[in-house]
Amino acid sequence: MRYLLAFLLLTAPLWGQPGLDQFESSPTWSDEFDAPGAPDPTKWNFQFGDDGWGNQELQNYTDRNAKVADGVLTITARKEGKGYTSSRINTKGKGDFLYGRMVARARLPRGRGTWPAIWMLYSQEEPGRSGWPDNGEIDIMEHVGFDPGMIHGSIHSKAFNHIDKTQKTATRRIPDAETAFHDYELRWTPDWIETRIDDKPVLLFENQHKSWREWPFDRPQHLLLNVAVGGFWGAQKGIDDSIWPQSMEVDYVRVYAYKP
Repeated sequence: MRYLLAFLLLTAPLWGQPGLDQFESSPTWSDEFDAPGAPDPTKWNFQFGDDGWGNQELQNYTDRNAKVADGVLTITARKEGKGYTSSRINTKGKGDFLYGRMVARARLPRGRGTWPAIWMLYSQEEPGRSGWPDNGEIDIMEHVGFDPGMIHGSIHSKAFNHIDKTQKTATRRIPDAETAFHDYELRWTPDWIETRIDDKPVLLFENQHKSWREWPFDRPQHLLLNVAVGGFWGAQKGIDDSIWPQSMEVDYVRVYAYKP
């Protein structure tokens, strides 16, 4: 009995994470990127600009740097003239989700200065809250090229954010993240937020049921895909101008509804 108990303790989950039975088995929203050309305009919006995006980023976001071909979405960051271009797309107004399981299969860019992300952001501001971080952000995957293979999952709220150095973050090293496709996943319920890579847990954040300052994650959020250049984090160890162009390739994005 003593050995059985030890075995059970060793093989038990490290936390009571949400199981797959809490989500539908078939996607309720997806993009398989089967139609060549620009990303499907019924599912994705382009964002534009070069204002640093609150992170001192250097790229100008355009609608020229994201294309679908051969069943894959490719978002490419380029050095053009004295600056950089890239693309950032989101599902706001076309895919806004409250809870669920989100999976994006992707291969990441490499090199110092790249900062790709697969993430979620609030779809509207709630009364009495002021934009970011009050309304919440969930980072399913972030990677900075100066630290190859280190994947970050994070949440940001009024109480927990990188400005105050209180953000909730966890990491997992994926040595071939820049050469192979991996599944980057979010499981989101009223009680848990969990990120995973290839079904292995990365970050667990629990709802302590205190206030919106800790848990603003009871309102719809939309998905975002982008490749940033530089920024306060991405350029922490400089930018290697010999690497461009660099791309994030996405095989699919699938959303499975939460089952209360």
